[in-house]
Amino acid sequence: MAISAKDVKELRDLSGAGIMDCKKALQETDGDLDEALAFLQKKGAAAAEKKASRTAAEGLVETWLNEDSTEAVLVEVNCETDFVSQNEQFGDFVDKIATTVGVSRASSTEELDDVQVVGTDKSVADYTAEQVTVIGENIKTRRFVRYQVEQGAIGAYVHAGGQIGVLVQVDAPEGADRESLEKLGRDVAMHVAAMSPGYLDEDQIPEEDEAAQREILKAQAEEMDKPESVIDKIVTGRLAKWRGENVLLKQPFVKDPDLSVGELVDKVDGASIASFVRFEVGEGIEKGDEKSLSEEVAEQLRGS
Repeated sequence: MAISAKDVKELRDLSGAGIMDCKKALQETDGDLDEALAFLQKKGAAAAEKKASRTAAEGLVETWLNEDSTEAVLVEVNCETDFVSQNEQFGDFVDKIATTVGVSRASSTEELDDVQVVGTDKSVADYTAEQVTVIGENIKTRRFVRYQVEQGAIGAYVHAGGQIGVLVQVDAPEGADRESLEKLGRDVAMHVAAMSPGYLDEDQIPEEDEAAQREILKAQAEEMDKPESVIDKIVTGRLAKWRGENVLLKQPFVKDPDLSVGELVDKVDGASIASFVRFEVGEGIEKGDEKSLSEEVAEQLRGS
């Protein structure tokens, strides 16, 4: 039967699928829109399941804050290629997921799957599967973290085209100047994005981390063929330098290196940094031996 352009457009608006897929679905179902939509949804679910086994190590991080900056979330959503991560449709999807996480009470990605996406009538799981079909890559919300503060403010910052995101919790007594707190939070978040500190303060350095670093520095110093007393002094000095380079409050503030981050915080009456979190897209993801999407496409083109 002849398929009208109007029916194809209507099905495309309903499903988000491509023109050729919509045309084929209508042909397979004799022009019945409801059946064609179901056909595309089944096809999309199968495609999403197949794509889910592929490694998704690219993507974006995004933040969401409430109006008074007392609650915020940081979210990482992954896709397979850098090309898609820069796609406007993928960016819109990530924005919706971040907003959905923010206004929901979800505390894990498993709980998030059942949450309704803001501005839609679909769950996160269904909406993601739909986007996998439309965009053509494995997409997943990998992780998120939620910060809340009763007194103080949350600083948020996203850097490098959505590749690095940071939240910083600033605590302060009641009545503290909110504008100063929010500026401090954002400045420290920008610093964390740039300098990637490992610890908030010296007290938070695990004993095993410092012991391991001491062993490394001692092995390096012993190669200098110095007396043991001199080696101990060298190790002590280098260990102090290592702390200064890796502890947030000891690091030189990136916007004013004459000032440490701790000194910056002290400039705001009563303020203190309670914690921070930094996401970098793809960190910790091990890429398997499976073919990448670009390799699959190249093989298909060679065989065509």
